[in-house]
Amino acid sequence: MAAQPWRTGKIIRIEDETATTKRFWIQIPELTKFEFEPGQFVTLDLPIHDQPNKRWRSYSIASAPDDSNIFELVIVRMEGGLGTGYLFDTANVGTEFPLRGAQGHFTLTDPITTDIFMICTGTGLAPFRSMVQHIHRHNIPHKEIFLIYGTRKYTDAIYLDEMTDLKEKFPGFHYIPVFSREEAVHEGHASGYVHAVYEQLMREKREAPHFYLCGWKDMIMDARKRIQDLGIDKKSIHFELYG
Repeated sequence: MAAQPWRTGKIIRIEDETATTKRFWIQIPELTKFEFEPGQFVTLDLPIHDQPNKRWRSYSIASAPDDSNIFELVIVRMEGGLGTGYLFDTANVGTEFPLRGAQGHFTLTDPITTDIFMICTGTGLAPFRSMVQHIHRHNIPHKEIFLIYGTRKYTDAIYLDEMTDLKEKFPGFHYIPVFSREEAVHEGHASGYVHAVYEQLMREKREAPHFYLCGWKDMIMDARKRIQDLGIDKKSIHFELYG
């Protein structure tokens, strides 16, 4: 696949999602339609260093394709991070910067012929939001989809109300938020860590699903081992690392 050219992106909207995350809507004015597949990412070239490879920051697209030239990112502030420091403290509506994309192969198989387990933590939810919205909007044939999302507390959860609402109107979609530092959880939620949830669900199922993992390296490495221990072929485990 040929490398995508660098284009100019322009922030047209910013909203706080949690105390440590923001949503950024970015437009590419030179295009009438920004084409991407759900699960792909873009790379931003931010004015934070003299060396290009130290200015680049990659983020999964959090919105589904909609035939426009606008897409959404959800970004968590990293303590001491130059990139998120710039985006949170300096950038505003109207700020422009070079960007490249869409890129990446973390996309769903076509057609969808098995159950799907989407396992994520933090802003690792972004590519799965794009995938689930796309499947729902276009009524794409699918089997069961289990989105298991881990974070510390309710106040840390991104898109919580949206995913909860989607679960009610999207047949075959199961959204299970998991909170590691909440003792009392609501119906349909879980406490602890994501691993216990998919391991329990796998004990109740027969057909081998495909697993999609997105989040920090330690979680993904742990999950890959646990999932293979459940008898899942490593070819059925797809992942996107953050950091």
